[in-house]
Amino acid sequence: MPRLRSLVQTTVLAALTGTSGIVYAASRSRPATGGAAAPTPPPGLPPGRLVDVPGRGEMFVREAPGPHSDSPVVVLLHGWMFAADLNWFTCYGPVSEVARVIAVDHRGHGRGLRASEPFRLADVADDVAALLRHLGTGPVVAVGYSMGGAVAQLLWQRSPDVVHGLVLCATAASWADSPRNRLVWRGMGLLQVVLRVLPRFWWERLVHAQVSGRLPFAVTRMINSETPPEVLELLPWLIGELDRGSAEDVAEAGRELSRYDARGWLPSVDVPTAVVVTTRDQLVPPSDQRALAARIPGAQCYEVALDHDAAVADTGLFTATLRKALDHVLDARP
Repeated sequence: MPRLRSLVQTTVLAALTGTSGIVYAASRSRPATGGAAAPTPPPGLPPGRLVDVPGRGEMFVREAPGPHSDSPVVVLLHGWMFAADLNWFTCYGPVSEVARVIAVDHRGHGRGLRASEPFRLADVADDVAALLRHLGTGPVVAVGYSMGGAVAQLLWQRSPDVVHGLVLCATAASWADSPRNRLVWRGMGLLQVVLRVLPRFWWERLVHAQVSGRLPFAVTRMINSETPPEVLELLPWLIGELDRGSAEDVAEAGRELSRYDARGWLPSVDVPTAVVVTTRDQLVPPSDQRALAARIPGAQCYEVALDHDAAVADTGLFTATLRKALDHVLDARP
C-alpha cells in the first residue's frame, strides 16, 4: 500500500508540474524580439489564389504556367505539417520548366480547408480530385512528398480519371508496418496538445536552437544544422508559415498516417510511376521507400543521398533528381 500511495503521489505531482509549465508558457505575453527579421517569403513564388470548389469550399492554390499552352499538368502534394510553399518553394521553378504547376494546401495545413470532420487522407485526395475537375485540367501527374505521397496514391485509387502518372518522394506504402511506427504516429495526440498551447515565440526559439546545435532533440526534421544558409535566412517566414496550420488537424494527420496501408492495392497501379528514395531518411526508412517501388508494376527508382528534409536541404541535388523522375513519367505518358 505505501508503494501504491507513493506512485499515486508522484504521478499527481508530475501531472501538476507539467500542467503548470504549460499554463505558464501559454499565459505569458509574447516578448519583444528586438528587431527580428521580417517574415519575407522567397522570391519567385507563383501567384496564389483562393478557388471556390463546389461541394468542398475555398482551397488555396498556387499556379505556374508551363513552357507551352499545351504543357502537361503537374499537381504538387505536400507532406505532413508543411504546407505547399514550405515543401515546394525550391521546386516551383524547375518543375514549371517542363509542365504547368498546380500546388494546393491540404485541409488543416497552411491556408487549406478547415473542415469540421476529422482529418482523413481519403478526404484530402477527394479534395484534390474535385479541384482538378473544377479547373478542367484533365489527367495530371501527381507528385507527392511524404504524406503527400499517400495522398497521390489515394488520388489514383479513388479518382483514376484525373491521374496519368505518379512521382512519389520520400514516402511509403504504409506507416503502420512495425510497432515502432504505429507508436510514433499514434502518439500525435501529445503533439496536438503541445501545438495548441505553446506560443509561436517558443517554437521560434526552439527551431533556432536546433539549427545552432544547442538543442539535444529535433523539433522538425525539415530544418537542421545542414540546412543551406539561404534557407536559414528564411526562418522567420518558414516559422510563420508553419503557424498557419490547424494544430488539431496536423495532429490527426499524424494519427491518420499510422492507419494508412496501401500495400494490398498498390500492385494494381497502372500509370507510369517513379519513386524518389531519400537514402539518408531518418523518418521514412529507405527500405520502406524501396518496398513501395517494388509493389508498383514498372515503377522506376531514383535515389538521392539526403534526409527527409531533401526538398530544402540541397536544392540542386533534390530538384535534379525530381526532374529526372518527372521526365521519366512524362515521357512514358500515352
